[in-house]
Amino acid sequence: MERVILLIDMDAFFASVEQQSNPSLRGKPIAVVGAGKRTVVTTSSYEARARGVKTGMNLYEAKQVCPELTVVVGNNHKYTYTCTKLRELYLQYTPDVEIYSVDEAFLDVTTTEHLFGGPLQIGKMIKREIKRRFGINATVGIGPNKLIAKLAADLSKPDGLRWIKKQDVPHVLENLPVEELWGVGKRMAEHLGRLGIRTCGELARTPVGVLRSRFGIVGEHLKRMAQGLDDSPVVADGEETEDVKSIGHSMTLPEDVHRMPEIRAYLLLLCDRVSFRARQYGYKGRTVTLIIRYRSFETFSVRKKLDTPTDDSHRLFRAVCELLDGLRLREPVRLLGVSMGSLQRQSGQLALFPEQDRRRRLLETMDRINLRHGLRSIVWAATLEPKRQPGVISPAWRPEGVHRSL
Repeated sequence: MERVILLIDMDAFFASVEQQSNPSLRGKPIAVVGAGKRTVVTTSSYEARARGVKTGMNLYEAKQVCPELTVVVGNNHKYTYTCTKLRELYLQYTPDVEIYSVDEAFLDVTTTEHLFGGPLQIGKMIKREIKRRFGINATVGIGPNKLIAKLAADLSKPDGLRWIKKQDVPHVLENLPVEELWGVGKRMAEHLGRLGIRTCGELARTPVGVLRSRFGIVGEHLKRMAQGLDDSPVVADGEETEDVKSIGHSMTLPEDVHRMPEIRAYLLLLCDRVSFRARQYGYKGRTVTLIIRYRSFETFSVRKKLDTPTDDSHRLFRAVCELLDGLRLREPVRLLGVSMGSLQRQSGQLALFPEQDRRRRLLETMDRINLRHGLRSIVWAATLEPKRQPGVISPAWRPEGVHRSL
């Protein structure tokens, strides 16, 4: 049976949600930003894009190209709530729904499309229902695999609907610039350009040996993509075949920091968030990584391996502080990150010593309070010093599972 895959891609998602929740913003050029002083444009409305405002611009640049720009501080809870509700809508058409990011989802309707009048009809119904329920627009791309569904959506934004059938794939790809392919960035396009390859048709006709000698195993993947081939499945929530590799949190600080007490306070906050997620989903980690970015944007990381795996906030914090103590910071710090790797599933083994049991019960009690009353309802006193700024939603965010936390 030939696969039929839909990609639902929300148009200017954050900006559209803000315009819908605040009618005074509708039809105006707006930019959604973070709460920090040094924030950049997370996304912009199509009215702002038409005036030159782009994702990643700082506010000074954005205001230069669009003086009438309205700046809105993003509300992550609005976007994740909407994403969760959208998922409920998608599940009415197929159980095979993969939330790829907060504003994109793949649907495999191979076995269900006949129930709703075909793929195009499903696309129309979903677009209409999203507009009715949420007041925002979505683009739907349809194809025989995820790669082509993604391309169909990209070629028809905004508010589009396009079905690229299997027999039409070679014609669509023939003169398509290679950088239009999902996953082929500007740098890879430049490398291909040096080989005289600028279109997908040219890439598809290039001998695989030439590509393999230049790019290794990636060369084979590039040729398959240029031919429109992609066997990757739509992976529904709870059906992931690969276990989680790491759990991490990072944050750009509200201002550059050089005082060690402040740096340690931020690190405890990060360790607490990482450990909380690990406990919620039954993981312990043995490898600890500290990430630091200086004011000059120079970024580096250091790591160490623990004797035994842990999910304890303070044990993780002590390991991170040991890494920090081994460094001589040359500049004020702009960004900090903490990651836990070499993950293992918890065995459920009881603590051997009374103090370990008390510690476990303390952490479990804090987790229950925070889950019931909201994150940071109860915190370690040392984390009160830094003012936590809402960050940009991670690309790894999902409505369920270990990636759910912001």
